Amino acid sequence: MTFKLKAVAIAAATLSLTACVEDTGSSEAGRPAVGSEYDLSSFQGAKAGQAELGIQNLGYELIRTQGLTQYWFNRSTGACAEMTVGDGRYQTVRMLPAEDC
Repeated sequence: MTFKLKAVAIAAATLSLTACVEDTGSSEAGRPAVGSEYDLSSFQGAKAGQAELGIQNLGYELIRTQGLTQYWFNRSTGACAEMTVGDGRYQTVRMLPAEDC
C-alpha cells in the first residue's frame, strides 16, 4: 500500500511540473525565435552564398535587391527580412514589417 501511495505522489508531482513548461516558439513574449521562419537574425555573419539555401528552406524567397541589400519574404508567415551583404557575408539582418517587402 505504501509503495502505491509513493508512486501516485511521484506521478502527480511529475505531471504538475510538466504542465508548467510551455514552448511558445519565441525567445521573449511577442518576439519570434531567432533563426525561425519569423526571424532570420541568426544569419548575420553567415556566408551569403551558403546561407541562401537555409533561408529558402525556412520558406523565404528573394523578393528584390537594391545594391547589396536583399529583401526576403516568407509568404506563409508574412515575415520580411532586409539583409545587407558585404565581403560575401550578411553584415546586417533586420526584420521588417511585411509591407516593406
